[in-house]
Amino acid sequence: MTRDDLFNTNATIVATLTTACAQHCPEAMICIISNPVNSTIPITAEVFKKHGVYNPNKIFGVTTLDIVRANTFVAELKGLDPARVSVPVIGGHAGKTIIPLISQCTPKVDFPQDQLATLTGRIQEAGTEVVKAKAGAGSATLSMAYAGARFVFSLVDAMNGKEGVVECSFVKSQETDCTYFSTPLLLGKKGLEKNLGIGKISPFEEKMIADAIPELKASIKKGEDFVKSMK
Repeated sequence: MTRDDLFNTNATIVATLTTACAQHCPEAMICIISNPVNSTIPITAEVFKKHGVYNPNKIFGVTTLDIVRANTFVAELKGLDPARVSVPVIGGHAGKTIIPLISQCTPKVDFPQDQLATLTGRIQEAGTEVVKAKAGAGSATLSMAYAGARFVFSLVDAMNGKEGVVECSFVKSQETDCTYFSTPLLLGKKGLEKNLGIGKISPFEEKMIADAIPELKASIKKGEDFVKSMK
């Protein structure tokens, strides 16, 4: 399915489910992993606004799969344990809006520019790689479940009082010109405690952000317009 196909299928599902949440559990933490996340998070926000229960600190777009992939691919190239590699991935959750900040990787790693460009492209198109490997018979399932579980476990830990829990997530943001943007977030008892922002990045990463913003803005607007047009 294309992102447009996903939108046409999932927009209504997400709007229906989040309407039920807004009516019956308005204080809940809402974690959306349904693609296209760049549009389904704005849909969720607009639905909650419609019901007068919107809290931007409790609505999260789960982009953890991009981080899991980035950690894995970097680890493979450098002979490291993926569990000990941490690459922040910012922006959105589709194609070129996925921006891995390899310059901020822990532990520190270096790649020549051509290898860095190839690695970044692979992280951005990893979903397509899986679909091709399955010959159209499905998409990422196990890794998606793992990523969703990792984010939710982190959020639950933070809600239970664990300190210093940081995960990237696609949320309401003032870090760029986009109204929603994924960056590392400090999670707490009430959800998003502090947006840790983009931090110091390389010129290569700056250009990726600039290139991603028009596409992100269009996806966000598509989600918002969908809710406005709902009966």
